[in-house]
Amino acid sequence: MGILRTMMPPKIQLLAVLAFGVAMLLIENQIQRLDESRAKLEHTIARHEVAEVELRHSEDVFGQELTPLSETDDTVIIYNRVPKTASTSFTNIAYDLCSKNHYHVLHINTTKNNPVLSLQDQVRFVQNVSTWREMKPGFYHGHVAYLDFSKYGVKGKPMYINVVRDPIERLVSYYYFLRFGDDYRPGLRRRKQGDKKTFDECVSSGGSDCAPEKLWLQIPFFCGHHSECWNAGSRWALEQAKYNLVNEYLLVGVTEELEDFIMILEAALPRFFRGATELYRTGRITTPERDISADDFIPIPDFSLVCM
Repeated sequence: MGILRTMMPPKIQLLAVLAFGVAMLLIENQIQRLDESRAKLEHTIARHEVAEVELRHSEDVFGQELTPLSETDDTVIIYNRVPKTASTSFTNIAYDLCSKNHYHVLHINTTKNNPVLSLQDQVRFVQNVSTWREMKPGFYHGHVAYLDFSKYGVKGKPMYINVVRDPIERLVSYYYFLRFGDDYRPGLRRRKQGDKKTFDECVSSGGSDCAPEKLWLQIPFFCGHHSECWNAGSRWALEQAKYNLVNEYLLVGVTEELEDFIMILEAALPRFFRGATELYRTGRITTPERDISADDFIPIPDFSLVCM
């Protein structure tokens, strides 16, 4: 190449360099377009797989709906709610409909609000959900990571649902929630109550409550109880979360389109959500999550199932 460069006139060398540069730009552009096409293809495949899962569950549920409701209905839904994704608003719809649609709503109350259960408590949780016939059909909700019931040898698995939110919007909402609470329990003192620092000020000062790794929180709720799930930025955790979302969840909505999520749930699971769309549209949600009393607890170490 050095010999050729010395033999070529300067103008030819310049043209060669320009041609090489243009060729590299074209190649990079093609690579970018291929990456975009691959991403679109993966997104389409994922949506197709989700649609298949939803259709399969819907067919099963509609098949059950054709028969009269009875005390033998053992359907269980677990809503392992991600904090600050409109989960309280949605859960209150379940509370409002439980008497009308004849099902039980139960709160999964974990120790210190830890979404990860010990191995012993995982076993007990699976046993209680699977065998507590008096609480079926049941709608369980709580801030707890996904748990694969099939690993514990139970015959039937519950249906999982969830809602996700734009990560930045969720983090900002959670930041102010820790300081000012919400409208559902205004008298409850929050952990950071009295802290007047804005979210932008927190970012500028490098505060822990607005650290970038906090954006990761939604991934572990779908990934599960493996320690790697909680390692922010883990590629394995992300892939496991995506796999569980597609293969183990009946439906996952987004906060920004919550009404669509509720409409699909009502169509797919009328046994639980008949009337949910109208309730959401009219804003007549009247049942706030009530505080837990000592009489609600059943003896399970470190966490309790609460019958509402």
